[in-house]
Amino acid sequence: MAEKEKDKEKTALVLLVDGSEEMEAVITVDVLRRAGIAVTVAGVWDVSCVKCSRNVKICTDAMFTDATQDKSYDIVILPGGLNGSKAFTSSAEVGRLLQKQDKENKLIAAICAAPTALKTHNIGKGKRITSYPSMKNELSDDYEYIDDKPVVIDGNLITSRGPATAFDFSLAIVEILTNSKTAEHVANGLLYENYKSCK
Repeated sequence: MAEKEKDKEKTALVLLVDGSEEMEAVITVDVLRRAGIAVTVAGVWDVSCVKCSRNVKICTDAMFTDATQDKSYDIVILPGGLNGSKAFTSSAEVGRLLQKQDKENKLIAAICAAPTALKTHNIGKGKRITSYPSMKNELSDDYEYIDDKPVVIDGNLITSRGPATAFDFSLAIVEILTNSKTAEHVANGLLYENYKSCK
């Protein structure tokens, strides 16, 4: 039984909304899929095309309602982008999803400004996190804020700082969901020389 669970395909849900940061979204989706993780990109506002922070349009795989109804994922991922992150914080549906994920002790990952949604929806307060530097003051009262690492992992939370750390962020997710060998293999294929095991 344990062996079957180990071999089961890992799943990830990446949430997108108008204003999401496209590099953080696309790099994460791409890296996870290279690692053989089944990624579903869902539009929070039940739209099939999202206009990101730099006006790049991304077509989603599924509507939020369809992607989350009677389904669960090994990890839920929130890309940053200031306006996208504000949308995550104001969405009761996103809040319920994150709280369900947290209650089940499943992974939640947020990058850039998106950790502010964790605070709003009362996820992991007191844990170590990081974010885009300008979000520090908003988060440091409720979390142990780390500002000298590209990725911070504490329990079921994975957080990161911004577009330039998206590769570190996504490779850390790969390592946690699979193993360091897979993450290293993906990093080598990308010619990404900065990969370091997160363990």
